Amino acid sequence: MLLEIKNLHVKYGNVEVLHGIDLEVDEGEIVTILGANGAGKSTTLMAISGLVKPSVGQIFFKEKIPLNRMSANRIVKEGITQSPEGRRVFGTLTVNENLKLGAFTSKDKEKNRKNLDWIYELFPRLEERREQMAGTLSGGEQQMLAIGRALMGNPKILLLDEPSLGLAPILVKAIFATVAEINKTGVTVVLVEQNARAALKLAHRGYVMEVGNIVLHDSAEALLANKDVQNAYLGGGK
Repeated sequence: MLLEIKNLHVKYGNVEVLHGIDLEVDEGEIVTILGANGAGKSTTLMAISGLVKPSVGQIFFKEKIPLNRMSANRIVKEGITQSPEGRRVFGTLTVNENLKLGAFTSKDKEKNRKNLDWIYELFPRLEERREQMAGTLSGGEQQMLAIGRALMGNPKILLLDEPSLGLAPILVKAIFATVAEINKTGVTVVLVEQNARAALKLAHRGYVMEVGNIVLHDSAEALLANKDVQNAYLGGGK
């Protein structure tokens, strides 16, 4: 198993937002975490990447590396990178500069150059705009840049937080097709997404979260066919 979360509790001040969740991700999978706003999906990703610390519980990478005891930059070095909700690109830097910042933990110039070439292959639009300020890009282009920047860290696990947020359906389709392509190269993906139908069509397995608890876990196919999931997240299965 590549990633394992055991009995994870996270608090913001005195308020507990994760109430002891368990979650597993195998190498090569796309696993999606579904749920309404405030369910704890983003907090789960931030706990994996070390941006919030659990009050109780453990997160293991490759079965024995305890991520919950590591700093966020050390976790990136281990091979776990995140494309955050809301893109968070550096608006006053160029596309190229943003991407190079994604490789801040790597001193291997040749590997960084190859990664950059690969990202420009995945996202030709970014290559066309490589010298453009990131703040002047469209929402879809900024999302491509956020994913590209995370890929520059050469991840074994890519954490994607709401990649479809605010994007036109045609762009969502393109972004998700690229995520499938990234996964085929051997990158494991953990995807937090409110567009449940698109996420389940892409993923191998899924977890459904409600107010800080995991209430359902199954194959993506079974979740798509599940009447409760259809009614809650898929518009009644239409």
